[in-house]
Amino acid sequence: MSRTFPNLLPRISRLLQGYGSNLKLSRLRRKFSAETVAQRAGISRKTLYRVEQGDPTVALGIYARVMQALRLENDLSRLAVDDELGRKLQDADLAPKRRSPKRSEAAPSSKADTNDPKEKS
Repeated sequence: MSRTFPNLLPRISRLLQGYGSNLKLSRLRRKFSAETVAQRAGISRKTLYRVEQGDPTVALGIYARVMQALRLENDLSRLAVDDELGRKLQDADLAPKRRSPKRSEAAPSSKADTNDPKEKS
Protein backbone atom coordinates (compact mmCIF):
# COMPACT_ATOMS: atom_id res chain seq x y z
CA MET A 1 0.00 0.00 0.00
CA SER A 2 1.55 3.28 -1.06
CA ARG A 3 1.55 6.34 1.13
CA THR A 4 -0.18 9.49 -0.05
CA PHE A 5 1.24 12.91 0.57
CA PRO A 6 -0.58 16.23 0.56
CA ASN A 7 -0.01 18.32 -2.51
CA LEU A 8 2.23 21.32 -2.09
CA LEU A 9 1.49 24.71 -3.50
CA PRO A 10 3.31 25.26 -6.79
CA ARG A 11 5.31 28.09 -5.23
CA ILE A 12 6.58 25.79 -2.47
CA SER A 13 7.49 23.12 -5.02
CA ARG A 14 9.51 25.66 -6.99
CA LEU A 15 11.27 26.79 -3.80
CA LEU A 16 12.24 23.20 -2.97
CA GLN A 17 13.47 22.60 -6.51
CA GLY A 18 15.55 25.77 -6.30
CA TYR A 19 16.93 24.70 -2.93
CA GLY A 20 17.89 21.28 -4.31
CA SER A 21 19.49 22.95 -7.31
CA ASN A 22 21.51 25.20 -4.99
CA LEU A 23 22.74 22.15 -3.08
CA LYS A 24 23.81 20.50 -6.32
CA LEU A 25 25.66 23.64 -7.41
CA SER A 26 27.38 23.76 -4.01
CA ARG A 27 28.49 20.16 -4.45
CA LEU A 28 29.80 20.83 -7.95
CA ARG A 29 31.64 23.99 -6.90
CA ARG A 30 33.45 21.95 -4.27
CA LYS A 31 34.22 19.32 -6.92
CA PHE A 32 32.69 16.56 -4.79
CA SER A 33 31.22 13.55 -6.51
CA ALA A 34 27.67 12.49 -5.69
CA GLU A 35 29.10 9.30 -4.20
CA THR A 36 31.36 11.26 -1.84
CA VAL A 37 28.60 13.55 -0.56
CA ALA A 38 26.16 10.67 -0.21
CA GLN A 39 28.70 8.67 1.76
CA ARG A 40 29.53 11.62 4.05
CA ALA A 41 25.83 12.27 4.62
CA GLY A 42 25.15 8.60 5.28
CA ILE A 43 22.57 8.28 2.49
CA SER A 44 22.35 6.55 -0.87
CA ARG A 45 23.17 8.24 -4.16
CA LYS A 46 19.52 7.88 -5.13
CA THR A 47 18.45 9.85 -2.05
CA LEU A 48 21.03 12.51 -2.82
CA TYR A 49 19.61 12.72 -6.33
CA ARG A 50 16.13 13.23 -4.83
CA VAL A 51 17.49 15.96 -2.53
CA GLU A 52 19.10 17.73 -5.47
CA GLN A 53 15.78 17.53 -7.34
CA GLY A 54 13.98 19.17 -4.39
CA ASP A 55 11.81 16.14 -3.65
CA PRO A 56 9.31 17.14 -0.92
CA THR A 57 9.08 13.57 0.42
CA VAL A 58 12.70 13.61 1.59
CA ALA A 59 12.95 14.33 5.31
CA LEU A 60 14.32 17.66 6.47
CA GLY A 61 16.96 15.78 8.44
CA ILE A 62 18.34 14.35 5.21
CA TYR A 63 18.60 17.85 3.74
CA ALA A 64 20.45 18.89 6.92
CA ARG A 65 22.87 15.95 6.61
CA VAL A 66 23.64 16.89 3.01
CA MET A 67 24.22 20.48 4.11
CA GLN A 68 26.57 19.23 6.82
CA ALA A 69 28.48 17.15 4.26
CA LEU A 70 28.87 20.32 2.17
CA ARG A 71 29.74 22.39 5.27
CA LEU A 72 26.64 24.54 4.89
CA GLU A 73 25.04 23.58 8.21
CA ASN A 74 25.20 27.16 9.51
CA ASP A 75 22.71 28.13 6.81
CA LEU A 76 20.04 26.16 8.69
CA SER A 77 19.93 28.94 11.27
CA ARG A 78 18.66 31.30 8.57
CA LEU A 79 15.47 29.33 7.98
CA ALA A 80 12.41 31.26 9.18
CA VAL A 81 14.59 33.95 10.80
CA ASP A 82 12.45 36.91 9.82
CA ASP A 83 8.87 35.91 10.62
CA GLU A 84 7.27 39.14 9.47
CA LEU A 85 3.71 37.79 9.43
CA GLY A 86 4.14 36.24 12.87
CA ARG A 87 5.37 39.53 14.32
CA LYS A 88 2.41 41.41 12.82
CA LEU A 89 -0.01 38.89 14.29
CA GLN A 90 1.70 39.15 17.66
CA ASP A 91 1.61 42.95 17.59
CA ALA A 92 -2.10 42.89 16.76
CA ASP A 93 -2.75 40.82 19.90
CA LEU A 94 -0.75 43.00 22.31
CA ALA A 95 -3.79 44.74 23.83
CA PRO A 96 -3.77 44.24 27.59
CA LYS A 97 -6.22 41.59 28.74
CA ARG A 98 -8.84 42.43 31.31
CA ARG A 99 -8.49 40.65 34.61
CA SER A 100 -11.29 39.54 36.84
CA PRO A 101 -11.79 41.60 40.01
CA LYS A 102 -9.89 40.56 43.11
CA ARG A 103 -11.65 38.41 45.68
CA SER A 104 -12.40 39.87 49.06
CA GLU A 105 -10.47 38.30 51.92
CA ALA A 106 -13.28 38.50 54.51
CA ALA A 107 -13.69 34.77 55.25
CA PRO A 108 -11.00 32.06 55.33
CA SER A 109 -11.47 29.83 52.34
CA SER A 110 -9.23 26.87 53.15
CA LYS A 111 -8.88 24.32 55.92
CA ALA A 112 -5.18 25.14 56.20
CA ASP A 113 -6.09 28.50 57.77
CA THR A 114 -8.21 26.90 60.52
CA ASN A 115 -5.63 24.23 61.34
CA ASP A 116 -2.77 26.63 61.92
CA PRO A 117 -0.81 25.46 65.03
CA LYS A 118 -0.07 29.06 66.07
CA GLU A 119 -3.77 29.84 66.53
CA LYS A 120 -4.31 26.87 68.91
CA SER A 121 -1.92 28.09 71.57
